[in-house]
Amino acid sequence: MKKQEIFSHIDHTQLKAFATWNDIVTLCDEAIMYKTASVCVPPAYVKRIHDTYEERINICTVIGFPLGYSVTKAKVEETICAIQDGAKEIDMVININDVKNGLYDKVEAEIRAVKEACGGHILKVIIETCYLNEEEKIAMCHAVTNGGADYIKTSTGFGSSGATIEDIKLFKQHIGPDVKIKAAGGISTLEEIEAFLEEGCDRIGTSRAVGLLKDADTLV
Repeated sequence: MKKQEIFSHIDHTQLKAFATWNDIVTLCDEAIMYKTASVCVPPAYVKRIHDTYEERINICTVIGFPLGYSVTKAKVEETICAIQDGAKEIDMVININDVKNGLYDKVEAEIRAVKEACGGHILKVIIETCYLNEEEKIAMCHAVTNGGADYIKTSTGFGSSGATIEDIKLFKQHIGPDVKIKAAGGISTLEEIEAFLEEGCDRIGTSRAVGLLKDADTLV
């Protein structure tokens, strides 16, 4: 797989609580240089990035992050604010408490509400696979599909573990035909990035891709 093809699937990510503006500038400059799919950043930086880079960069931000247990109204307002500030893509965390209580319809309703707030912008739904059993993961595939989201995403990167190939295979069996897959969390090697793409992921969320790829002599 060629370098640029890989970069085109990367959400270049900086979500550390202590990320400075200099860190964000480095991220954005790299994203422009290597033509990544987006930068994925904290909501507080969205407007400043948009004001600085305007349409040169595709901004993704996170909602209800990283634990997901904000009330739906708060997630909707966060989403509206992020879109107004210049975000084009939203990665929201489901309410894992609701999943554990078997309230799958409530999760689906929340996804639908956030998607409505997104308007025509992309919504990716983080289900945090490390906390779910197989039945719950399958239920979330259905909730994401029925809620109208554009992507199902494995992980925040802040949980006890991240993306696995096994979960991607499970998603493919149970999501609808219009739902794409984003793998994120713990993806730390070029081999892993390629494996997730080859398994059918459309996006990879990682902070490491540029460092791994820019010096990779085996790719052109």
